[in-house]
Amino acid sequence: MIQESIRNQITFSRIPPGEGLQAGLQLTPQALIDVVRDSGIRGRGGAGFPTGLKWGFAASAPGDKKYVICNADEGEPGTFKDRVILSNWADLVFEGMTLAGYAIGADEGILYLRGEYAFLREELEKCLAERRGQGLLGAAAGGKDGFAFDIHIHMGSGAYVCGEETALIEALEGRRGEARNRPPFPASSGYLGKPTVVNNVETFAWIAAILQRGAAWFKGIGTEKSRGPKLFSISGDVEKPGVYEFPMGITVAGLLQETGGNGAKAVQIGGASGQCVPADHFDRAIAYEDVATGGSIIVFGPQRSMLDVAENFLEFFEEESCGQCTPCRIGNTKLLEGVRLLKQGECSAQYLKELCQLAETMQVASKCGLGQSSPNAFLSIVKHFRKEIFSRDAAAA
Repeated sequence: MIQESIRNQITFSRIPPGEGLQAGLQLTPQALIDVVRDSGIRGRGGAGFPTGLKWGFAASAPGDKKYVICNADEGEPGTFKDRVILSNWADLVFEGMTLAGYAIGADEGILYLRGEYAFLREELEKCLAERRGQGLLGAAAGGKDGFAFDIHIHMGSGAYVCGEETALIEALEGRRGEARNRPPFPASSGYLGKPTVVNNVETFAWIAAILQRGAAWFKGIGTEKSRGPKLFSISGDVEKPGVYEFPMGITVAGLLQETGGNGAKAVQIGGASGQCVPADHFDRAIAYEDVATGGSIIVFGPQRSMLDVAENFLEFFEEESCGQCTPCRIGNTKLLEGVRLLKQGECSAQYLKELCQLAETMQVASKCGLGQSSPNAFLSIVKHFRKEIFSRDAAAA
């Protein structure tokens, strides 16, 4: 879903397939990593780890076999831009994966595709077959003697937690999707215990664009700590929902103006696991140094109940928790119970305070990003919409 009026404004539409790969293969592996590092690109999945640094760790890690994994398990509520990228610019994603393979010394790539995106698989397999026929995959990939690299697709099974890279690797290895203890990190011990680079769909596509246009081009967009353009999935109470490209650092107000979201009372940035930003904070920047996001932007108009929003998100997390650690397994259930008490006007101020303390404990004690981030929306809604969600009778208790 891309607004037709801005389709040509999406950078990926103007990157000729193949040019980024050829530019990258003319460099040494270390020089390629240096270009990625110099561009300042950070992972577009939400965590924001510097991509060049991750590739450098994997390249220097000892191992006779290394892997490149594309995380296409786009399960964050409100996020659909990776689906659009795979539907329109799969070549750029596969180029980025191939460049990563060359940079770190891997000969195998895996696209871990969300189970609900099975309808994309036929076209993606066709794209891979065409690339093999063009000599862009397989032996002497891209015409580079001594470099062999191929990619296959692995279907996910619908678990939200597998969006976390170590849980994804567990699933790839045939086990239940649960986060691993870290360290070791995947860059040194990932898939099958081998050095592994895991990046998401958008990150790999930008890599191809960076090699085609240069690190300076990418670095010249955005902010000092958040370089480059970014794709956003815009949904909710806006006139023009869809996928948009904006420079990192755009304010919430600026984004709403471009998408027809004027009059909104809140914006959920980063999906269900992100922050709920109220209208009086719309001057905040969407950037790693302020409000970070993997791309999900959900807009709430003045008619929306923020308690309903909190309940909806917590129902999702209660269902999707893998149950491995107690803070997440029990905490999300307790927070959901508390929201329902608030809706019934039966939650005292003291109990709400205890729920907030529980949420803060979950953020520091949960094993993986699911439990660490699932309380975010609850805490931000309680903080910014207390008058709306807390009845006068309960507030006086």
